[in-house]
Amino acid sequence: MKPGTQSYYAELVQRTIDRIATHLDEALDLHSLAAAANLSPFHFHRVFRGMTGETPAELARRLRLERAAWQLRSTTEPVTRIAFDAGFDTHESFTRAFRSQFDTSPSGFRSRTYQRTELPTMCGVHYTGSGRISAFVARLPGAPIMDVTITSMPELRLGTVRHIGPYNQIPVAFATLGARLGPAAGELMRAGSRMLAIYHDDPESVPLDQLRSDAAVSIPDGMAIPAGLVEQRLPAGRYACATHVGPYEQLGDAWLRLLGEWLPQSGERMANSECYELYVNDPSTTPKAELKTELYVPLVTTD
Repeated sequence: MKPGTQSYYAELVQRTIDRIATHLDEALDLHSLAAAANLSPFHFHRVFRGMTGETPAELARRLRLERAAWQLRSTTEPVTRIAFDAGFDTHESFTRAFRSQFDTSPSGFRSRTYQRTELPTMCGVHYTGSGRISAFVARLPGAPIMDVTITSMPELRLGTVRHIGPYNQIPVAFATLGARLGPAAGELMRAGSRMLAIYHDDPESVPLDQLRSDAAVSIPDGMAIPAGLVEQRLPAGRYACATHVGPYEQLGDAWLRLLGEWLPQSGERMANSECYELYVNDPSTTPKAELKTELYVPLVTTD
């Protein structure tokens, strides 16, 4: 591991936790948090969640509920006021959320003797009346849990179809891509072209019906981009590559482990360009359990 790399990500996450915990009554500005880390909001979320077990929004919600429990136990503030402070529009919605976490209503919590106001968490960060924020406990194993290789990738020239909507509906874009390739599909297959996907937005902060992703096929230089496809290029450089074998539905967890667990302890830093998925075999003829997908993460070039 290169000195300071794990601490870089740990410090990044700790700064974000401190910002959230000391500004619980403010809306989260995910873009500024991610920009400070030189990451896209999507990748920032994956790193943060992989290291803490929570997204920034989940952390903020839990700390607000812990603060509400502390206020119920330690103050005489009206329940309605505490509910509004916790970010809930109505007493009823606050009561439902509070009961789901503490197994009692806010009024019931206040009228009984409860020793703890903390909710279960992996990162060890909790609300305290003093405002002091403890250092988080990184959810990192002692050694990388993924088999990851560092490889030099050439620039990839792509023909793409944009998909707007939930990521699990991107097969619609791939169907469109196949239709638009037409006779060129055979020529591309003989040239060794590969199918890829690029995901641009963070589902935690962008509405599902506005998520942007691209279904893509690699196209050799010198070959015309088929009509109806948009040309994009992925830069050459150093990439971390992990291979996932299994259903595509499990790819989200694979990305989480790669960026949230492997990356912080790898000695590498992520570059500010696109990650992508490369599909090794054909889902129309391959059993789900045998589907092979390569995950590529751009890395900062070392001297």
